[in-house]
Amino acid sequence: MDQWSAFLTDRWYVILIALIALFLVIRIVKTVVKWLIVLIIAAGVLYYGYQYEGGLDSLKQTITTAATQSLQDEAVAMMKKEAESATYVKNKDGSYTITTSSLKVEGKPGEDEVTVTVLKQSFKMKASTVKTFVEAAAKNAK
Repeated sequence: MDQWSAFLTDRWYVILIALIALFLVIRIVKTVVKWLIVLIIAAGVLYYGYQYEGGLDSLKQTITTAATQSLQDEAVAMMKKEAESATYVKNKDGSYTITTSSLKVEGKPGEDEVTVTVLKQSFKMKASTVKTFVEAAAKNAK
């Protein structure tokens, strides 16, 4: 039902065009062909509305990607701002944990990805993106 309400909200003009076409067909055509055309138009609108869910999936993916990218950009900005006050801890297993007042970075030297936690949300980032932050925190720990 959600896909239909989204379809009607986003593509109301398709319904309007279909209704105008139906009105014209009913007024102009006076044979059995009229009802065949009416059924084809109605089936086309129903099929298009039914398939509209893919549009919602694409919209959901776009929003998720944008939110994740925004959070990653915010994390990088925080890292630049808080690099001086970062606490670097080398764990027994060879991994490291870097904490600041607003974020935490966990990873292992030589790996391609690290786990970043910002605002209680954890996500993976490329180690190359946070390399300068890790190096600055390690340098401050010595």
